[in-house]
Order: sequence, then structure tokens, then C-alpha cells
Amino acid sequence: MTSIAKAPGKIILFGEHFVVHGNRAILGAIDKYATVTTEKINTENILISSSLGQASIQKDQDVDKVEKKFRPFFYIAKQVILKNNFDKGISIKIESDIPIGAGLGSSSACCVAAAASILNLFDKSDKKEILELSIQAEKTIFTNSSGADCTVSVHGGIIEYQKEKGFSKIDIENELNFLIIDSEQVHATDKVVEQVKKFKDENSNVFSELCSEEERLITKALDSMKNNDLETIGKCMAQNQMYLEQIGVSNDTLLSITKEIEKITFGAKITGAGDGGCIIALTEKDNDLSEYVNTTKYQTHQVSIQKTGMQVFNT
Repeated sequence: MTSIAKAPGKIILFGEHFVVHGNRAILGAIDKYATVTTEKINTENILISSSLGQASIQKDQDVDKVEKKFRPFFYIAKQVILKNNFDKGISIKIESDIPIGAGLGSSSACCVAAAASILNLFDKSDKKEILELSIQAEKTIFTNSSGADCTVSVHGGIIEYQKEKGFSKIDIENELNFLIIDSEQVHATDKVVEQVKKFKDENSNVFSELCSEEERLITKALDSMKNNDLETIGKCMAQNQMYLEQIGVSNDTLLSITKEIEKITFGAKITGAGDGGCIIALTEKDNDLSEYVNTTKYQTHQVSIQKTGMQVFNT
């Protein structure tokens, strides 16, 4: 049997960085996907193939000795093999149309699709098990992962997420559409998270006030989403961008992209870690952004919020 699973990438609409410190965040699944195809094989190795390379790893290898880019997938396969007392190996093929290292949840979507696909080789699994396994896998490379990215990839749609309280789905009737602009500046999420922690430690009162401001902003943004008030959602995004600038995760390139795109959209902001990666801008579906898209030097993606989360198929 071949097991195939696909899982969507994500954008963070509000609350990145603040979510690490206990605040709420609002995330949305987007219509860009990671697809993972797995099969049981007759050797005792775990075979991993992706655009980042190929590996054949003995299944009894220690997880922390495995090369970082393969580690989450090896971890998932090893856990499922142990759970099912399987005496052979697994082949894992990873394909993705989500840009890597751009703050669009590429690693999380790959972890979710891998967990769903590998678990499905042995038995039917539920979303809870897939989510727990994918978060643990992601933590093999991002130890401080909040779990939010994996959660929205599993469940789809828009979610409100808080580290201590978990998540709840936000039901909105209307479709939300975005233009993503990729700055193509590579960033390291863990380094940026560490940078924000340093800012917090050195400016505790300022950071505490920003957390309170962000909470109020999210409440306002959620009301606007339920009323399909795109103008107010856009203004909330612009305000959130200002908070992110204050904690030092923006730079001149991201700032210039934001200033340019917000002239022709409802509002724009960094999504994800910042200091590189992508800007998201809220648009209407029939907005003609072709002049910007055709003339900008940056890669762009027009996306909408994807209401369905991860899906599993057998062939």
C-alpha cells in the first residue's frame, strides 16, 4: 500500500512572537501544500527523499545524530515503527509547493503530512495523534516551537491559538484573500525568537505593554473578520506591523515592501519570524494587482484561506 497525505502551509495574521510569550495568535491555512508519499519497504532503513536531498538511515540510529533536514521525518518514522513493532523500514517522499524558510509553515506542513501518511500505513489515526506526533517532530529542529503552525495545518481554516489554552476554530463566512511577497531574505527562526527574548529581558515594561496592546488588537481583528470588514482587518494588520517593528524583527527591505504594497491593498505585515521571509497583504479577490506583480523584483503568491486541513489518501 502507498499512503499519501497533503497538508497546507500557513500565514500568521496576528500575534507572531507574542504567542511564544503566552499571547493569542491568529493563523490561517493557505492553498499551498506539502505532499508526503510513504510505503513500507523490505530493508531495515528509513529512506527519505525531498528537494533538499536524499538519505538512507538505519532505523535504530539515534534521532539527534541524524542530519537536521531529515531529522523530523526520521523521528516520525521511528516512533511509528516502534509503536507498531514493525521489523522493516519505510520510504518517505516529500514534495512541497510552499517556499522554504519564508515563514509560510513549510516545515510544519511537511511534518503534518509525514505524520498523517506514515501513521496511515499501519492504522487509521485521528487528528489529535497526527498533531501530537508532528509537533514533537518539529521540536527536533525548532525546540521552542509553539505548535501553532502544525495545529492550523492539521485543522485548516482560521484558528485562534494560545500556548496554554490550545486552539479554537474561527468560523467566518467570507473568503479572505492575500498577496504574499517573498523578500527572499533567508532567516533563522530560532535566532529571531532568541533576539525577541533578549528585547523582552532588556525592555520588560515595554514588552509587557506591547503584549497588552496586541491582545486588544486581536479582539478587534476577530470582530472585523466576523463582519467581513476588510478595511478594519487591514488597519489591524498595519498596527501589528508597527508592534513587530518595535521588537526589532523588521528591516529596511521588509519595511519598503510593506510601504509599497499597502498603498494598493487593505494592509500589510510580516508573517512568521521576520528579519526576512514574507510580507502578507490583504486584498479583495477581484483586486487587479497585476501591475505590481508583473513589475516587482520579488516573487509573489496570491493565496486564499484554505478551510480544509490535512488530507490522507491510499493508492
